[in-house]
Amino acid sequence: MTSPAAPLSRSLFVFSVLYGGMVCIAGVLGVKQVALGPLAVEAGIFAFLLLVILSSAIAELHGQKVATSLVRLGFVPLLASAGLIHLVIALPHDPGMYPPAIDAFPIVVGQGARMMMAGLISYGVSQTLNVLIFAKLSRGEGKLVWLRGMIASIISQIVDTVLFITISFYGERPIIDLMAGQMATKVVLSILLVPPLISLAVAIGRRLDR
Repeated sequence: MTSPAAPLSRSLFVFSVLYGGMVCIAGVLGVKQVALGPLAVEAGIFAFLLLVILSSAIAELHGQKVATSLVRLGFVPLLASAGLIHLVIALPHDPGMYPPAIDAFPIVVGQGARMMMAGLISYGVSQTLNVLIFAKLSRGEGKLVWLRGMIASIISQIVDTVLFITISFYGERPIIDLMAGQMATKVVLSILLVPPLISLAVAIGRRLDR
């Protein structure tokens, strides 16, 4: 006779659902470049920062192993959404479809094979690294969540930028200036947004699990 499965905590359920959604939407948001004062960055960074915050919060609440498993499971919605996007692009459009949308749709949601591969690699490496650094900085004490989250986010976002831009654009355009600008913006956003948001996420998670 098998023993009943342990119930899934509410925080893990809620954060996992949100994590899967952010994995899918990040690539779509990345089509737009946003200006934040003198800084410019693709809008997908906001979804990726939420991925960093969620994976770190899960590592804090449920351990590094669970958080790393979530990062790996994130490939499932990522690959499924990419497959559906390419299927929909390949299907013929309705003749009555709004004409500007016919040309705009594949530009907004479609990605080349090289850029898609860059996204998969940079996602897997940077998110796994984020969880690893966040957990190792804890030293079993569980203190300074905001500082550990910020440091892990800065390092993982720099790695993400190097991998994505190098794989996507090396040999096609100069990448150093592009990389430097993206890194600077991501570091600033990690410093400003991650500390309060990760503290909030951990507090919400603990409240959900009461």
